[in-house]
Amino acid sequence: MKLVDQVVRSFKVAKVFRENTDKINSIDFSPNGHTKKVVTLCLSPVEDTFLSGSLDKTLRLWDLRSPNCQGLMHLSGRPVAAYDPEGLIFAAGVNSESIKLYDLRSFDKGPFVTFKLNQEKECDWTGLKFSRDGKTMLISTNGSIIRLVDAYHGTPLQTFTGHLNNKGIPIEASFSPDSQYIFSGSTDGRVHVWNADTGYKVCVLNGDHPAPIQCVQFNPKFMMLASACTNMAFWLPTVDDV
Repeated sequence: MKLVDQVVRSFKVAKVFRENTDKINSIDFSPNGHTKKVVTLCLSPVEDTFLSGSLDKTLRLWDLRSPNCQGLMHLSGRPVAAYDPEGLIFAAGVNSESIKLYDLRSFDKGPFVTFKLNQEKECDWTGLKFSRDGKTMLISTNGSIIRLVDAYHGTPLQTFTGHLNNKGIPIEASFSPDSQYIFSGSTDGRVHVWNADTGYKVCVLNGDHPAPIQCVQFNPKFMMLASACTNMAFWLPTVDDV
C-alpha cells in the first residue's frame, strides 16, 4: 500500500492500550523489537549494551549506538536476565525454573551451563541479579518469596520470606554492595532486610511510602538506599559504625 492523501484520511483507531496510567512523553518504533510486553531490562556494567526480555519468549541484545538488535535468543518461557559484574557473561532465568549462563562472546552457540531449580508454584520470577562478587544470584518474584542461588553450581542457598506481597506484583530485591544483606520492597510500604548468609530477618524499615514499594536499590559507592513506589525515598544511616 502506498501512502497517499486518500490512505491518510482513512486512518482510524484499530486498538487502544489502557494499561498505563502515567503520562506518556515518548514513543518510538523498533525496526526489529519484541512482539509482546517487555518484562526485563538490564544494562551492561562495562559497555554500552543492554539486554531486554519479553513475554514473546525472546531475549535480545542491544547496543546503545545502534538501532538494530545485536543478538536474539529464543527461549522456552518468560525470561529474566542479568549481567555478571565483569560484563563477560549473562544469565537468563527461564519459565521460573531454570537459569542459563551465556558467554557474551559466543552467546549464539547457546548457554554453556543450565541450572534447573524447582519451579515456583504460586509466583513467577520477575528479576535476576548477580552479587557484586559474582558468587551468588538473587531471584525476585511477584510473590512473597526471594531466592538466593550459588552462581557457580546453581545450588539454592537461602529463601527469604516475610515481606508482604498480596497483590501479585513484581517486587524488587537487591544486594547491599558488600553482598552481606538483601533488601526488598513490599506491598505494605516497608523495606525488609535479611542477612544473606544466614537468612535471618535483620529489620523492617518504615518510611514515607503510601503504596507498594516495587523498586529498591543500594547505592554502589555511598551508604545510601533508595526505594520507590509512586514517590521515591533516599535512606541514610543515623548512627555511627559500632
